[in-house]
Amino acid sequence: MTTTLDPAAQSAVVLRPARLSRTPKTALAGRLDGAWWPRSRDLEAELPALAAALDETWGRITRVSVNPSRWPVIPRTVAVAGHVLHVGWFTEQDPDKLILLSYTVGRWDLLVIPPETEPAAAARLMAAAAIPGSVLAADVLMANETVIGRSIREARRREATWEGEGGSCMSPFGEPMGRTDLPRSATGWR
Repeated sequence: MTTTLDPAAQSAVVLRPARLSRTPKTALAGRLDGAWWPRSRDLEAELPALAAALDETWGRITRVSVNPSRWPVIPRTVAVAGHVLHVGWFTEQDPDKLILLSYTVGRWDLLVIPPETEPAAAARLMAAAAIPGSVLAADVLMANETVIGRSIREARRREATWEGEGGSCMSPFGEPMGRTDLPRSATGWR
């Protein structure tokens, strides 16, 4: 059964474009069909933009399944562009994955990138989830990004320490020296 909603009732809702990456059409089947980076953990606010972005290429999305550990409120239905999207949840489902269903076309699995993710990390995750034929599951991609993010933060910390010490200038006693502490050369440059 399809429910049609009054378009005037939806006019007050402003949809921001969904932040989405999709696996290109190919014969290679992977574990994920792309990634979605919502702006919040409010499914009712976020799903309309996602469905609108996918309706053109994937057909009308009719059902969505999530893991409740990542979403504080899971509505039973969400109004989407003239129809209703049914939302279900399963605790056994990967918490970092969203399952989309269409009566006419099929099923798609998307990696869900947490809204608070830094843009650079989200870009890496969106690219990795859209690789055709990838055998990496959502939880593996998220774990890999955690390691990569930790390495990047550690490199930034080391660089900040380096810069805070004035670069590579160290006194013979192991104390950092600023450029003004260096003796002048014959040309007067430090």
